[in-house]
Amino acid sequence: QVQLVESGGGLVQPGGSLRLSCAASGSIFSIDAMGWYRQAPGQERELVASINSGGSAMYADAVKGRFTVSRDNAKNLVYLQMDSLKSGDTAVYYCNAHVSGYNGNRGQFWGQGIQVTVSS
Repeated sequence: QVQLVESGGGLVQPGGSLRLSCAASGSIFSIDAMGWYRQAPGQERELVASINSGGSAMYADAVKGRFTVSRDNAKNLVYLQMDSLKSGDTAVYYCNAHVSGYNGNRGQFWGQGIQVTVSS
């Protein structure tokens, strides 16, 4: 089994910054894409940013130029640096990873989610 654990969320004022971290552990042979999704109250979960094992990243239009996704392949970590935060960024943020196990099986896994609140 694979576990994803997020950290780094909390309350921040508009214009501030937060850095989310996600650690993947368990029966992991390799991880292809890792990324972050978010879900605000009453809304569907949406992709925020993703990054593949080669380091190529993609971002939702709403966060381009403000958020940066990065990863440490050796440690199975993914990060989301969030700058110039807005009230509209308030949501529960979820880590996501596409994992290949030692038995050759592939699966998509999710973290438990972490709250980010942008408010004065």
